[in-house]
Amino acid sequence: MDLLLVVSAFNSLSQRVYAELSDLGHRVDVVLASHGPDAVRAAVREVRPELILAPMLRSAIPEDVWREHTCLVVHPGPPGDRGPSSLDWAVAEGAREWGVTVLQAEAVMDAGPVWAAEPFRVPEAGKSDLYRGEVADAASAAVLLAVRRYGEGSYKPVPQPGPDTPVVWRDAFRQDRRRIDWAADGTQTVLRKLRGADSQPGVLDEIHGRQVFLHGGHPEDRLRGRPGELLATRSGAVCRATRDGAVWIPELRPRKASGDPAPFRRPAASVLASFPPPPGAARPVETRPGDRPSWLPEDTVPLELPGDRRTWSDIRYTQRGDAGFLSFSFPGGAMSTDHCRRLLAAYRFALTRPTSVLVLGGTRDFFSNGIHLNVIEAAADPAGESWLNINAIDDLVEAVLRTTDRLVVSALGGNAAAGGLMLALAADEVWCRTGAVLNPHYRRMGLYGSEFWTYTLPRRVGARTAGRLTGEALPVSAATAARIGLVDRLVPVPAREFTAETARMAAALAAAPGLGARVAAKAAARLSDEEARPLAEYRRDELARMRAVFFDPRAPYHALRSAFVRKQPTGSARPLSPAGDPTTGGPA
Repeated sequence: MDLLLVVSAFNSLSQRVYAELSDLGHRVDVVLASHGPDAVRAAVREVRPELILAPMLRSAIPEDVWREHTCLVVHPGPPGDRGPSSLDWAVAEGAREWGVTVLQAEAVMDAGPVWAAEPFRVPEAGKSDLYRGEVADAASAAVLLAVRRYGEGSYKPVPQPGPDTPVVWRDAFRQDRRRIDWAADGTQTVLRKLRGADSQPGVLDEIHGRQVFLHGGHPEDRLRGRPGELLATRSGAVCRATRDGAVWIPELRPRKASGDPAPFRRPAASVLASFPPPPGAARPVETRPGDRPSWLPEDTVPLELPGDRRTWSDIRYTQRGDAGFLSFSFPGGAMSTDHCRRLLAAYRFALTRPTSVLVLGGTRDFFSNGIHLNVIEAAADPAGESWLNINAIDDLVEAVLRTTDRLVVSALGGNAAAGGLMLALAADEVWCRTGAVLNPHYRRMGLYGSEFWTYTLPRRVGARTAGRLTGEALPVSAATAARIGLVDRLVPVPAREFTAETARMAAALAAAPGLGARVAAKAAARLSDEEARPLAEYRRDELARMRAVFFDPRAPYHALRSAFVRKQPTGSARPLSPAGDPTTGGPA
């Protein structure tokens, strides 16, 4: 069928629906509702769709559109649930089960007849992680079922309310409900509030007289202090005392009214480093993004945490027999210069351990999205920080490519994009959860790309397909990635089971007969490739293209980066159209 997606943003769920519907042979177009109702009407006139789908929509579909065309809306709540903050309420109330409903657009919000619904179990995770995991899995299943039912023509959608679907209206979940009372709220309450707003909108709070939004929360089992007191920093996060414990907060976002020139999310310690020190504290030394304020102590933990610890760290190493696991989880999948350098140090540590298989990733949610645009945008010299960041991630990728004494596996439990996906491709095998969405391109940020993609991508999919993937700049489903050779093995499990399944697969790989021969063949192939063209040449040529962009103030990259970080609209209302592409020519 000819399908039109009407979305407020072409986010992870919208991309997944687009990719999976395209895999089934449907012709799918996309229009951004954020460009206004006239843009939606224009797209409808041009595409003349048989069915309109809204997988992620913050505004209403124009009445004349839904009256003249069947429009199916994805609601992140079970049948009968209504309101704009369904998922927020699910996290806040500690729901154990929730659901996704595909319903037909009508005059009353979320009140149309139901075309499909899919339940799911709610894990102990942040709202954004939940959205990209269980919600996305349920939404994908429900959308595909609804489209099939519509195409068959015999299904009659179920009216709301029905005898088994009582209506529950949930108001918008505003900041007064999210606010933390540090003196009264226990740790579990604080964690629920933080996790319910980890990506958007954050929890509005005050630190040393400055209003900030808190993003993300993780428990701490040892540090203690007065409720609300800042206790320490660790790897860019800050620890804050609760009434009966403490929590780690990875990111802060200054409120616009604070006058901060960078009112967007970034590592919490770097935001605090820009604040005046509290009374009686030593004045902080000059810092760069990612540094901590000198008036807070640094608390460190080993890469191999004891099993009884309940604390936060963004990089961990574990070992089971002959398999090592280097897991990492960075907010939003973005990897700053500091993230890359610490991960490289951890990778080098992992190489000292006696294993035959080393797994990178293996956690639910993002694998990596490449360089950290927010940290770059906040830097005093964004061009210089871009250069430091791309070199730091290149160092990491090169270390993986030059590992010849064991097999390296990238385990993608969630989405990966740009340089983050190229990091994954540096491994010998790529395992990918079936719900992941991959974006093997840089073009929409106005970049050529680095991370040795000109070596690894053609090596996997061939030069022709590599040129198409980087030139078209379209999202790729896990199934398509496996079909074209971008990934080696699909892992068809729910997000909550991915880590355990990866461990089982790694153990089987480590015990497989002929593993030593594979490692020897790998080392020989690397030597042969190096003689044909050294890795240093790939890196030199890619970085020359990147440097020319970074240090050209007129390059589209700078405006695109700033708009992306500040969530400002750019380009065409049709995000997949050539008119909306910031670059012309070139393979990426």
